[in-house]
Formats: sequence, C-alpha cells, structure tokens
Amino acid sequence: MEYNLTDIQTVRRLLSAAGFTFSKALGQNFITDPAVCPKMASLSGIGPEDGVLEIGPGVGVLTVELAKAAQTVVTVELDRRLLPVLARTLDGKNNVFVENADILKTDIPALAEKYFTPGQKLHVCANLPYYITSPVLMRLLECGVPFETLTLMVQKEAAERITAKLGQRDAGALTAAVEYYAEAELLFVVKAGSFTPPPKVNSAVIRLTRRAAPPVETKDEAWFFRTVKAAFAHRRKTAVNGLCGELGLSKEAVTNALAALGLPPDTRAETLDMPAMAALADRLYEAKG
Repeated sequence: MEYNLTDIQTVRRLLSAAGFTFSKALGQNFITDPAVCPKMASLSGIGPEDGVLEIGPGVGVLTVELAKAAQTVVTVELDRRLLPVLARTLDGKNNVFVENADILKTDIPALAEKYFTPGQKLHVCANLPYYITSPVLMRLLECGVPFETLTLMVQKEAAERITAKLGQRDAGALTAAVEYYAEAELLFVVKAGSFTPPPKVNSAVIRLTRRAAPPVETKDEAWFFRTVKAAFAHRRKTAVNGLCGELGLSKEAVTNALAALGLPPDTRAETLDMPAMAALADRLYEAKG
C-alpha cells in the first residue's frame, strides 16, 4: 500500500497506530512539503545503479524517493518506535534496508560492506537531526567510505557556515574540515512550515561533493586540523595570543611564523583562507620541533 507521507493526517494516523509521540530530545521534525524530498533526491547526483545511506528516515518520506532513484538504500534509524511505522511505509520497497542504530556509534565502513557492492558509487542523502549535524558530518567525511556526494538538510544557519569558505565571516572549524574534504554548495532553503511539528528555524539543503584530493598540501594533516581548531577557539583574539596557548607555542614562534608569511602580528587566524591557514600550520609545525 502506498501512503501519502506528506499528508499530515496520514502521518498522524500512522504514528498514532504505533503509539508514537514526538521526541524533542531526538530533534524529530517530519517533512510534509511534497516538493522537498523529490527535489533533494533529484539534486543529489544519485544514479540508478548507486547505493545511498540515509540517516534519520522518520516515517520514510525521503526514503521512498531514494528507493526510486537508487539501486540500494540503507537507512539508519535510532528510534525503535519508528520501526513498525517504517515497516508499513516501506513495505514492498525491496531495495531498502532499515538499520536500528545510532549513526554516531555505527561502524560505517562495516555497514557499507554489508549492504553495498564493491565498486558501487555511494552517496549520503538525509534530513539530519539538527543537534548532531556537526559530529555526524565529520564522521561521514572521516569514516573512510568514499561517498561521492552528501546531500543534507540542516539548519539554515549551519548550512551557511558549512558552505562558507575559510576567511569569510560565517566560517568556523567545521567549515575548514568540509572545505578540506569536499566542495560545498547551498542548494535551496526549506521553510519551517514544511515540517510537522514546525521547528523554530528555517532549514536548507546542502550538497558536498568529495574532492579527489585536498585543496592544499600540509606537512601533517592532524596538526593542520589542530591549528584550525585553535584558530577558532578564541575568535576575537589575535593569532599570536590565541594560537600560542592552544598549541603550546611561544608568542615569538607564532609571531615569526606570521612574519615569514608576510602577515602582521595582529592578524586574527579566523581571517585566513585555506592556503594561508595551511601555510601557517606548516610554519607552526616546524616551530614546535
């Protein structure tokens, strides 16, 4: 049986039959705008022979669209109360597999090996719970599974940070990680009224396309990310005052590293773009010995 999963009354009946009530702690807001999920699926770059990982399917409104677009869909749902709902809404979707698990504790490479075939192009497409956007995104980028694209619905403010470039006002440590691994773009905005219950903020859909190689070379990748984290730990401080404490370096070492790059001592690290940040990290890596 096909359900209209963007019809509020249908969704309420399905949830009521399963004894489900919304959990604020799990950030549960289900999409009821019929245009959103087809648009997400169509812009995700998914092909008919591809595999897709979804996180937080809710009642399966996006899952149904992904099942039409891909060969294999694996959707990870934390809330056990939604499993009987998904069993009904995804009935007959033989290319969809539901895992009851916490994505932050899931072995993603093992999950991919279990469901996807070697050489299959892989994607992520999901309406992420807002409260775990950053850790989930970092886990997906760093897990080692070569997802070609990540098409994600996130809070609009987070979308603007994620798709910014280092050196821009909206940029942060997460921006740097995303820019290092992928090319990011904001696709479209989704109004709060597109959900039930409606959240207090608007959302946006972003697409990250994985890079074949990082945009910069660094002497030590872990040190680069440590420098980035230190740069944004004290946004209002100069690089000299902020980085020396966070990295355990002397003010003289940081001042000299900046001078070697032609930067004044009152430079704030958050104003540096990706090449400049990488160059500074390399200089500081040499200075630490």
